[in-house]
Amino acid sequence: MLVDRVLIRVRSGRGGDGCTAFRREKFVPRGGPSGGDGGRGGDVIVAVDPALHTLLDLRYRQHWHAEDGRPGEGATKTGKSGGDAVVPVPPGTLVRDVEAGELLGDLMQVGQTLLVARGGKGGLGNARFKSSINQAPTKSTPGGPYEERTLELELKLIADVGLVGLPNAGKSTLLAALSDARPKIGDYPFTTLEPNLGLVRTAPMRSLVMADVPGLIEGASAGRGLGKEFLRHVERCSALLVLVEATSEEPLAVYRSLLAELEAHALSLLEKPRLLVLSKLDLLGSADGPQRPVCLEPTVGYLAISAVSGLGLDALRRELDRFVPRVELPGEPGDSPIPLR
Repeated sequence: MLVDRVLIRVRSGRGGDGCTAFRREKFVPRGGPSGGDGGRGGDVIVAVDPALHTLLDLRYRQHWHAEDGRPGEGATKTGKSGGDAVVPVPPGTLVRDVEAGELLGDLMQVGQTLLVARGGKGGLGNARFKSSINQAPTKSTPGGPYEERTLELELKLIADVGLVGLPNAGKSTLLAALSDARPKIGDYPFTTLEPNLGLVRTAPMRSLVMADVPGLIEGASAGRGLGKEFLRHVERCSALLVLVEATSEEPLAVYRSLLAELEAHALSLLEKPRLLVLSKLDLLGSADGPQRPVCLEPTVGYLAISAVSGLGLDALRRELDRFVPRVELPGEPGDSPIPLR
């Protein structure tokens, strides 16, 4: 199950109090000040974990507390600092402060971290306040306060190619035919209720990640049919593959309606490289191509395929390899590694 949005409550550690103490020496009834400083409170840090693909674990753990710092001790001993609380998230996670309505960070790279709640400073022991005019100070300070926040974590999948189309356009079937992914496939609309990812091999030692996004309907950009929930997952894709059924009466009209939904959601989506693919070619009753002319303008380039029969899939792989950034597959025979483009 893909969980792509959660709320969590985080709290950093409070700083340890400073200590008021005096040295105890033989024949010295009240020695000099020896109170140590308190330890620093722990931070709350959000960190990218490449082993995670959803926010599911955070749904069951919604409260994250860092440790408080320990108080200072005599003999000018500093209290132990509190341990940090590290919140693991998958790559592609947005972190927002709910109360402030502020975007705190966009975590995309493996190893990237974000400090979301800073621990309190340790208080000062009375040894810090000794002076020439006050040889036996009794003053010490309390530890610094903790920080507390409610965070919204939102996952946007990171993929090379996003599959976009109407419900039942054949997106899941195509993903299954091109990769080892096994999404749910059915002959009815909205079979796919959450995005699926698949690794597609486009050439020796080269592959790309393809995301199958649930079908879009008119008004998806306004939230109809959970459209906004689905559309955000194509925002990070390098390219878009727009799937339209070859059996449609007006493929170009369907194509343009899909582009209109993408534009309404985010204008930047239309700036991405995209390819129109006519699916379900096998339903037109020819092994070589459509039996009737496809109603497309000459300026709109497209490929016609059948994911069921395999017709056109090799051409599609070559086209994807041409305009999508390449990813090396290590340990395979053949040519020397090809650098990312």
